[in-house]
Amino acid sequence: MTDFYTILGVPRTANVDEIKRAYRRLASQHHPDKGGDVKKFQEIEEAYRILSDPITRQQYDNPRTAGPFGARPGPGQTPFDFDAIFSMFGARPAGSPFHQQHARAARLELWISLHDVAVGGNRIISVGSQHGQSNSEISIPPGIEDGDTVRYAGAGPVGIDLVITFRVRPDAQWQRDNDAIVTSIDVDFWDLILGADIDVANIYGEQLSIVVPPRTQPGTMLRVRGHGLPRKNQPSSRTDMLVRVQARLPASIPDNILEQIKLARGH
Repeated sequence: MTDFYTILGVPRTANVDEIKRAYRRLASQHHPDKGGDVKKFQEIEEAYRILSDPITRQQYDNPRTAGPFGARPGPGQTPFDFDAIFSMFGARPAGSPFHQQHARAARLELWISLHDVAVGGNRIISVGSQHGQSNSEISIPPGIEDGDTVRYAGAGPVGIDLVITFRVRPDAQWQRDNDAIVTSIDVDFWDLILGADIDVANIYGEQLSIVVPPRTQPGTMLRVRGHGLPRKNQPSSRTDMLVRVQARLPASIPDNILEQIKLARGH
């Protein structure tokens, strides 16, 4: 069995904050956009998805006692046991009058990425019962927020509703900040002083050119309007993207430049 703790480089006693820090460090290091290995990045994502959630972590740590929720998902699928829902809430066997009147919805939690929030799209939910597995396709609403709950009428087994609470995983590159999405880029020291046009990609993978004004301080936020996440219930309208510029010192500085700087500073 894959050792998710080894993948993240944390002990089995690690708490949620330690797991999150390890994930962010490794995800940034191995992100495909930065030349990282795609397979390694996917392993890191899967390890974090399992270990960051108390329920799936307990199932992973105790596979023999995990019960019907113990199975882990295949690619693109999230397992959910329909029968277990009824037993958890004291429901009667299928077909009884109580079942027909009250077992109208199955509730579950679904972890998604910030990229999923940006682009929406469909997700296959694998629902297991004593009669076997059945797959339900649900649509992720663009702009969904962490903790939002959506009801999908008739999308579950035997036509019941699926009630899904969406959880958004922390991202190594992007963070939400109220009504904007934030990323950071390293900018050459001289470009901060003199100003420059810098290429940066938004969360959709679109390449943009932003203007760094002369004498920009490290840590400055540059706003790019309309390139953030979709607004909830208004997917055609996007929030803004904030780009935090960080100083990148040159690998070498000519001696004559250093002398000029010293003279300018009065040394």
